[in-house]
Amino acid sequence: MGATIKKIVKHFTTAVTGKQQDFTSGSIRKAIFMLSIPMILEMMMESIFFLVDAYFVSSLGPDAIATVGLTESVLTLVYAIAIGLSMGVTAIVARRTGEGNIDAASQATVQSIFLGIAVAAIVGAIGIVYPKEILSLMGGSTELVESGYRYTQILLGGNVTIMLLFLINAAFRGAGDASVAMKVLIVSNLLNIVLDPLFIFGWGPVPAFGVAGAAIATTIGRGIGVIIQLLILILGWSRIKIGIKYFVFKAKIMLNLIKVSLGGIGQFIIGTSSWVFLMRIMAEFGSEALAGYTIAIRVLMFTMMPAWGMSNAAATLVGQNLGAKQPERAETSVWKTGKYIAVFMIIVSVFYLIFAEVIIKIFSDDSSVIEFGALSLRVIAAGYVFYAYGMVVIQSFNGAGDTKTPTIINFFCFWLFQLPFAYLTAIMLDWGALGVLLAITTAEILIAIIGIIWFKKGKWKLVEV
Repeated sequence: MGATIKKIVKHFTTAVTGKQQDFTSGSIRKAIFMLSIPMILEMMMESIFFLVDAYFVSSLGPDAIATVGLTESVLTLVYAIAIGLSMGVTAIVARRTGEGNIDAASQATVQSIFLGIAVAAIVGAIGIVYPKEILSLMGGSTELVESGYRYTQILLGGNVTIMLLFLINAAFRGAGDASVAMKVLIVSNLLNIVLDPLFIFGWGPVPAFGVAGAAIATTIGRGIGVIIQLLILILGWSRIKIGIKYFVFKAKIMLNLIKVSLGGIGQFIIGTSSWVFLMRIMAEFGSEALAGYTIAIRVLMFTMMPAWGMSNAAATLVGQNLGAKQPERAETSVWKTGKYIAVFMIIVSVFYLIFAEVIIKIFSDDSSVIEFGALSLRVIAAGYVFYAYGMVVIQSFNGAGDTKTPTIINFFCFWLFQLPFAYLTAIMLDWGALGVLLAITTAEILIAIIGIIWFKKGKWKLVEV
């Protein structure tokens, strides 16, 4: 027993410190562990941005929390593009790494940076000019819009920090340098934790910006993280190294990146736009329901991060092993990862079912917010075990470069099923917030079932990127 614990600690230390590994040979279980640990921590760090904001902003009242929730729901469209592009970056970098072509992986990384800046500029311009209109469109009250539009304006205006943080970390993950991505987000989060109360409540010469202060702190934290990422790439502190010669537009590489990423962007735009509409439906039931739902979703996302981390590990293993011409090893990695995620999710779902109210009380003392938040936790957590296999299978398609299949699955499950189901139950049948929550859980169960059936057909093994 002692020897086993010692071995686990040794592997954990190696995974976190970032020693480069070959994931196309040796123990698959060890490969999953070595990739998952830093990726889990990375995903948790990303989720902590919102949790920290929600914690400090909660003292400003339900409208402030709702502002954060409405803005986050709009930002999910930015995340959709960033994550979609990230899928293309991870798939291409992982495939080139598996082939042993690090130079091509570095070129793809630079082209992704160019693409990310271009997209962020368009989104940023819209966010700076139309923040009030965006919040109003999402169902925010007049008071909420006037008190919170600066938060929306700053976060959307500075979305380039979100875009580049995702894309460059995707390149690190694809190359197997997951610990680098993790360390960058740790630094960013520490800065956010320190800066949030400073800018929200003010201190010394720094005025109190209220809810807008959370956006300022988060943007600064992410921005410094991007600067660190670029320094790591330029100084060669990861497997991927970029120099001046790489900063040239490469049409062929860019087009391939866009081609592979389009499916990823499509599937996440479908998924996240569905979340936006669900948030709009939830807004019909008042700020308290919206605040409770917002808190619950971000708490749930925090504990889904380990599952996302392991799913990303599976995607990297699929990409690298397909590049090394080992498709059966890639498939075995997926099923083993799914099993580990399922065990974790079952444990977490039981915890939420028992302690839902206690968890929501950490963020709010409003009885209505607690009631809606606890209901959200319980209903969504009830389907956690299905999320496990759904996530790992979908991410494995993406890791193989087959981003088209998850797009089709998402279109059917979210737009053709989830949204009509939510509207029918919440509005027409007058089930209220419960209808929205049941739509979320049922759709995710459907994704898992369809994804597994499609994955078993094995067509993803033949995709070229």
